[in-house]
Amino acid sequence: MSTPTRTADDRQYQEAIASVENTLARLRGCPPEELDELQSDITQLNDMYRKVTTGRIEIVLFGEISTGKSALINALVGRAVAEVDVQGGWTKQVWGTAWDGCGYRVPGLDRSEVVLVDTPGINEIGGKDRAELADTTARRADMILFVTDSDLNETEFSALVELAAVQKPIILVFNKIDLYTAEQREELTQVLTRHVDGIIPPESIVHTMADPRPIEYVMHQPDGSTNIEWKKPKPQVDSLKSLILETLEREGLDLIALNAALYAADKSDKISTLRVKMRNRRADQVIWTLASTKAVAVAANPVPAVDILTGLAIDAVMIATLSKVYGLNFSMAQARGLAKAISKGAGLIALGELTSWGASFFKLVTGTLGTALTLLPQGAAAGFSSYIIGQAAKHYFEHGGSWGAESAKTVVRRILDETDKDSILNHLKDEIRRRLAFNRHAKQPA
Repeated sequence: MSTPTRTADDRQYQEAIASVENTLARLRGCPPEELDELQSDITQLNDMYRKVTTGRIEIVLFGEISTGKSALINALVGRAVAEVDVQGGWTKQVWGTAWDGCGYRVPGLDRSEVVLVDTPGINEIGGKDRAELADTTARRADMILFVTDSDLNETEFSALVELAAVQKPIILVFNKIDLYTAEQREELTQVLTRHVDGIIPPESIVHTMADPRPIEYVMHQPDGSTNIEWKKPKPQVDSLKSLILETLEREGLDLIALNAALYAADKSDKISTLRVKMRNRRADQVIWTLASTKAVAVAANPVPAVDILTGLAIDAVMIATLSKVYGLNFSMAQARGLAKAISKGAGLIALGELTSWGASFFKLVTGTLGTALTLLPQGAAAGFSSYIIGQAAKHYFEHGGSWGAESAKTVVRRILDETDKDSILNHLKDEIRRRLAFNRHAKQPA
């Protein structure tokens, strides 16, 4: 029973286009600093959008140097479009050529084309670079041709496993069969089949002769003499071409639709990961900057009670700033409310406030002498409480403006448990000393 013809009107195909469009919209909606890091992804996704909407099918060739990838492209296209170097290894970058004579078009897409994409020899590049090549090139591919001219060595097998993880149709091409006798070809085919069992099905292993060796022909002349001529046989790639076209006729539209959807999902995950990373980095900068500012402001302010009010105002500014980092816009009233809620989350915060009020009262009784004596401990305690409030607010905003499955009290206590208090306090004291060193009016502790 034949498979019904799939056309560009299919819902799955339209949904794939929509997934790419939605991901592009998310990219364009990123803040400028995120867009700077995502420029290459935007370019790649725009190219994928053009690819899926025009029906561009990409068949990517992988293999070691001298296995005949370039010759295979020439044989399939029917003319010399790729340079073939007998030394091997000429392909230094990824490139592609349209396979105009293949005879396949995606139904409903007049501009559809099939493109053969060559890649550098996998033994020219190291494991890390090879994995990156597979990630960037193979993930764009709709089909993969893995070319070998013998049994797979360790490098080839490792590369094949990496490519199989990309979840694309793979055809294993046993090229240069003219180098072997019929018996040797049969034996090598059996070995290859065993080695790729579970990775590539037997029906996806084909024999080719892309660039045959010249054969000696003895020509008998009418006068009884003989001439020797060397002629190159025609390439034998019909079995490969047939398997490619059968696959495209059966799954062509599904291949590009699924590929586009997976590609968009992968980019969407990358956007989310990068956004979390960048937001957390900016949030940590805000928290530390304002915690240090609060520490200095509270420590250096000689006016009783005003130092406490200044600290509370800085906490509110910090939370309002953090809300914007995570795409929310808290008013100062909302920020003060969240700061108050977090401050009740653990006894240490309350203790920090009591310490600050006690130091403030001491300033009132002793004047400037009290400021000098309380400067470091009061300032560090105030900065530490601000640091904890900021970390708790960060958790709150990371979860979209909620505490998630935990309560505010649980979150604050967990943050306290995970924080190296002595390290933070010492760091804050150093920051107080450093900043006040530039202020000749500030009173330094003895």
